[in-house]
Amino acid sequence: MKLLIVCTHNRCRSILGEAIASEILAPNIDVQSAGSEPEGKVHPLSLKYLAQRGYSITGLKSKSWDVMENWKPDIIITVCDNAANEACPIIFGPAEKVHWGLVDPSKSISDSEFAFMQTIDLLENRFRRVKEAFSPELSAQELASMLRELHQ
Repeated sequence: MKLLIVCTHNRCRSILGEAIASEILAPNIDVQSAGSEPEGKVHPLSLKYLAQRGYSITGLKSKSWDVMENWKPDIIITVCDNAANEACPIIFGPAEKVHWGLVDPSKSISDSEFAFMQTIDLLENRFRRVKEAFSPELSAQELASMLRELHQ
């Protein structure tokens, strides 16, 4: 199964999600991230705090969903409200759509480390719950339903 995590600029929340989900859900689910208007570089604090928590940051890059034309996701999770309101390109076909509106930790003005760690904790918790419930027999629709419930 393939999971695409989308945030408009693909520099923070979607990158955190990609790194965390890639590790927790491997080898059952192939994970990528992308954005509709990518920043072109990953937020340095995303890389710093992922590495601090022990996640691989190798290969993480901010990229457009346009380069994903040959990679057909089964499920797309939008992690920012802007991305949730954008029309996904037709290249993604019938992929199941799920929205997890997450606060952007890079916008924290008081304690960015706390904000990043809180977002990482949230994503770890959700993806660990997916791993516990995952079965190869799950359809994309069933997995998407589970992902929606995790946001409520």
